[in-house]
Amino acid sequence: MSLEEELGQILKDKKLTIATAESCTGGLVSSRLTDVSGSSDYVKLNFVTYANEAKNSVLGVSWDILNKYGAVSEQCAQAMAEGLQKVTGCDIVLCTTGIAGPTGATADKPVGLMFTSVKYNGIVTVKEIRLPKTTPRIEMKQRFADEALKLAILLLRENRIS
Repeated sequence: MSLEEELGQILKDKKLTIATAESCTGGLVSSRLTDVSGSSDYVKLNFVTYANEAKNSVLGVSWDILNKYGAVSEQCAQAMAEGLQKVTGCDIVLCTTGIAGPTGATADKPVGLMFTSVKYNGIVTVKEIRLPKTTPRIEMKQRFADEALKLAILLLRENRIS
């Protein structure tokens, strides 16, 4: 069973709805979730908020967070999840923000850095992922999406968000 099928089954079993807001994965998480037949039972709304302006205008991520910490930060990932749940009203939200490269990196934010966040019932969990900077961009996006889906599955299985 694929990660998206596993997450979908959990969402169906728990009768939960999900929304995504993605940056570095460019809609890949959304695409994978909706590749599963019957996903309209639980997938409600997805955004690709690639630019900072979109993170601000769609999700309400403050310019203070974006300017102080940057789009690729734990703070931004948390704010994305908070905003996405407000916008969509979904039970669980899943967000990604990172640097898939090969350009756009800095010394403190290298290619291969991603933050993924999940929010449910007032609890936001943010996980930092670091992949080798030599990973090809398309593979990087796939692995980032895998990590985001795995985090949601883990939290649901642990009943940390049930």
